[in-house]
Amino acid sequence: MSIDFPAEEESVLKRWREIDAFRRQVELSRGRKPYTFYDGPPFATGLPHYGHLLANTHGVPIEHEIDKKLGMSGSEAVEKLGIAQYNAECRAIVMRYAGEWRQTIERLGRWIDFDNPYRTLDATFMESVWWIFKQLADKDMVYRGYRVMPYSTALNTPLSNFEASQNYKDVTDPAVVVSFPLVEDPNVCLLAWTTTPWTLPSNTGLCVNPEFDYIKILDEASGKHYILMETLLRTLYKDPKKAKFKIVDKFKGSMMKGW
Repeated sequence: MSIDFPAEEESVLKRWREIDAFRRQVELSRGRKPYTFYDGPPFATGLPHYGHLLANTHGVPIEHEIDKKLGMSGSEAVEKLGIAQYNAECRAIVMRYAGEWRQTIERLGRWIDFDNPYRTLDATFMESVWWIFKQLADKDMVYRGYRVMPYSTALNTPLSNFEASQNYKDVTDPAVVVSFPLVEDPNVCLLAWTTTPWTLPSNTGLCVNPEFDYIKILDEASGKHYILMETLLRTLYKDPKKAKFKIVDKFKGSMMKGW
């Protein structure tokens, strides 16, 4: 005899609905120490999956979806549409997958108070945050400070670390190696590697690490001597084993102090 597990699960779920199992277990647990677990909300960009258990509502992905839907971009377009209308569009898309979310969670066999959800978009929640902030301010626990934040010029707002890391990908950036001839011996050059060569005209000095090992090489192709960190030969030669150069000296960075 084989067991139809999906059918068995459906049978259990049906029974739970008949006896209102969630409400009954809440009543039976009355007076006990509460255990709180916040689920991630229905996400605007797809059906629920495990990742939603680990995340919260984030405004920027939702706004991005609305901008694509309405064919608009930037704060000026939002103001033209009207903030109230824009917020209404955002609220609607947040709840787009609410039904599927409830169905999926119930199918997983989890009990959740869907009728009293915790949602950051609700005015009652926003008011509670402001109330808490006022309590902290009244106790002199709030201060103004400075922090480096990722910023969206399109949305005119700082981004959370979550938002900034969305669609993150490694890219190949152009880089250059620049030579700086020594004043006392122009045939000897210090090398600097950078991906921002446009900043070089404003440079006023070169820095080395006193503890790192540096080498002085003779490049046979140019006939010049170059000084660079030993471990960074590959920034100058793609294949150091095949490159034509000779190491003529080796020293710590501290030896270059005051050059």
